[in-house]
Amino acid sequence: MRILFITGEFPPMQGGVGDCTNEIAKGLAALGAHVRVLTSAQAGDATQWSVTGEFAILPAIRRWDWSSLRTIKDLAHKFAPDIVHLQYQTGAFGMHPAIDFLPRYFRARPGDVGRAPRPRVVTTFHDLRVPYLFPKAGRVRKWVTRELARASDSVIATNDEDYLKLETWNLKLLTLIPIGSNIQTTPPPDYQRGTWRARLGVAENEVLLCYFGFLNESKGAETLIRALAQTPGAKLLMIGGQVGASDPTNAAYLEKVRALIAKFGLVERVIWTDYTPPEIVTANFLASDLCVLPYRDGASYRRGTLMAALAHGMAIVTTTPRGVGAIHESPRLPALRDGENCLLVSPDDPTALAWAILRAAAAPELRARISAGARALAQHFTWDKLALQHLELYRQLADGG
Repeated sequence: MRILFITGEFPPMQGGVGDCTNEIAKGLAALGAHVRVLTSAQAGDATQWSVTGEFAILPAIRRWDWSSLRTIKDLAHKFAPDIVHLQYQTGAFGMHPAIDFLPRYFRARPGDVGRAPRPRVVTTFHDLRVPYLFPKAGRVRKWVTRELARASDSVIATNDEDYLKLETWNLKLLTLIPIGSNIQTTPPPDYQRGTWRARLGVAENEVLLCYFGFLNESKGAETLIRALAQTPGAKLLMIGGQVGASDPTNAAYLEKVRALIAKFGLVERVIWTDYTPPEIVTANFLASDLCVLPYRDGASYRRGTLMAALAHGMAIVTTTPRGVGAIHESPRLPALRDGENCLLVSPDDPTALAWAILRAAAAPELRARISAGARALAQHFTWDKLALQHLELYRQLADGG
């Protein structure tokens, strides 16, 4: 099986979609697939292949526009993939609509791919929400997104909310394959919790909260800061890079959050790590007492930050999933359950969030219970299982399914 991934971001670029593509590619390579990844030039030297020993990477796209379709076609001609798999999040493709027409581009030019049959095009929608493109362009973005989905031979949703929405679009083949954690759970070899906390400036008897991931409007950082102001003595560890590589609005939001921290006099209680290697992320998770992820649109399995917290067995405080088919009601995925594998509060409610934090901080047995529940839940989302689900889908398509 020959698979060509198309992704707007890839390590060392910072971004969850690139990290997920990397994990899936590694898993498929371990299963014997021949894998290539075509991505942005920012991921490395665009003049030659970078071979990891598991699969090959071509960071060749300097700008995601109509010309990028020609580059994709040229590579497909040389590699002759069975599957072209688009990892789709519009921000990673510079908001340009060209990539949305990739399936039709292949279908309209079957001879361009040489004598091999036309590759099947699979699209994973990592986030179905419509981003800001330019004033009054929401309808245009929705239209091109639907065009991409309907023209694809198969569409993958990563969470139940998106699955239910995609189900109404009259697609050829729709399946749900969630993502896993992009962070391995191995700390540095010399890790000791007390020593690590001391290095962070946190005393053993202090409550250390952590937040993981880039800052943007949807993740509830302002609610978290307001809740921190209502939890005396607690400190907050902001783990990871702050803005990422794909969303230019994140930098402005970061300044907004920093201003709120200063307004409440919390500068000394907020610790920033910036981007660090995975083992340092793990050490910071394990040094924390609670992981607080107050998503404004509710917790969702499309969030790599949530998946990382689950994989690390964190005692998680997050927000109740929203809408019909929210993950606590899903027939397709295991549930997030309040008091079993997390604590759930309403979005945009700093006081409710503060009370949940205080409740968990005062109850070690509660933290231990939801931590164990989180670790058990994470076993449904390991990359070896997810890679196998991808390979089964590819085989179905290759067999004419």
